[in-house]
Amino acid sequence: MDFQHSARSVELQAALSAFLTEVIYPAEAEFHQQEQQNRRAGTPFRTPAMMTELKAEARRRGLWNLFLPDDRYGAGLSVLDYAPLAELSGRAPSLAPEAMNCSAPDTGNMELLAMFGTPRQHEQWLAPLLAGEIRSCFSMTEPDVASSDATNIATRIVRDGDYYVIDGRKWWSTGAMREECRLAIVMGVSDPDADRHARHSMILVPLDTPGVTVHRSTTVYGYDDGPHGGHADISFDGVRVPADNLLGPQGGGFAMAQARLGPGRIHHCMRSLGMAERALELMTRRACEREAFGGPLSDQGVIREWIAESRLAIEQARLLVLKAAWLIDTVGVKQAAVEIAAIKVAAPRAASYVLDRAIQVFGAAGVSGDTPLAEMWAGLRTLHLADGPDEVHLRSLARVELNRARTAGPAPRPDAAS
Repeated sequence: MDFQHSARSVELQAALSAFLTEVIYPAEAEFHQQEQQNRRAGTPFRTPAMMTELKAEARRRGLWNLFLPDDRYGAGLSVLDYAPLAELSGRAPSLAPEAMNCSAPDTGNMELLAMFGTPRQHEQWLAPLLAGEIRSCFSMTEPDVASSDATNIATRIVRDGDYYVIDGRKWWSTGAMREECRLAIVMGVSDPDADRHARHSMILVPLDTPGVTVHRSTTVYGYDDGPHGGHADISFDGVRVPADNLLGPQGGGFAMAQARLGPGRIHHCMRSLGMAERALELMTRRACEREAFGGPLSDQGVIREWIAESRLAIEQARLLVLKAAWLIDTVGVKQAAVEIAAIKVAAPRAASYVLDRAIQVFGAAGVSGDTPLAEMWAGLRTLHLADGPDEVHLRSLARVELNRARTAGPAPRPDAAS
């Protein structure tokens, strides 16, 4: 395995580090001030105005659409080359990913459109998404079924002449509350009598279509993710869209979801390590500056142990992420499924540990809005559920190990004479 990054990736890492230092970190306070102004004006889901300036500056610096490996649409970087860039963007998750047009769920939606969209769909939806002119959401999770098993999905997509009719309810459709969100990619059952993995389809639904109702945004530990469009609860009641809005083949929704979620999972894991790195940086500075019991916190053995364990957790998770990225590049998403499942558990677990220890070192300030730690922690906690809960991925890993054991046959019995 070769984890060496290309010269171009190294150059982009330097450019992104400079962008964070020179532009993003200094903008964080004003971004949150504008967010609060929007709330006081009764528009909590409006994007802070300064995001337009940040996007223009990122684009000027060549830090735009870095996530897309297809050079017809994006930077053409391998997953391995994108890994450190996604990690760096995770150090400022509220600003950097969106400023570079590399934030979920648009990243996954653009990948789906690039892979499976028709020329018309590319022109109508992919082009403005790539330009950062509109936003989109992904409507898969449902409130009335256990969506960790995607075959439970109940939303129906039924062909009716030259149209499809969609009926169902979705929630956690991230980004759908903002004005710029124009499109939902909806997953539902189109072939109920087919094999369990061939029942689903994906369809493009403009949010201004009659029958689409955006009800509310769910919160994460009190955070509504307002400046990024919330997490919408949406109903689709007799929604009619043209048949050519179908994305990919009918019945191909489950396979397409796996194609989308594989890269999406690894992007989340990369960004989570960036959060962990920033949390560790804040923790060590706080430990050196804050005094208690006659000396700096850094003199306390327990604090030193937390710092050391945090570094171990980050490095171990990063190596597993890089292995998964290298495998995706060399053998494809399907062949890297085991490693993707592993990092989807390991990376959020490692980052959550670091965030939790950093919060503890900061004391009461750590759970306040005066540091980025509390909001980061809330976001990281959702990663133990988003794109498949930890338990589903652990189940997959255990199944692989048990199948290996069954294939190998019974273990040799120890020699009683020895």
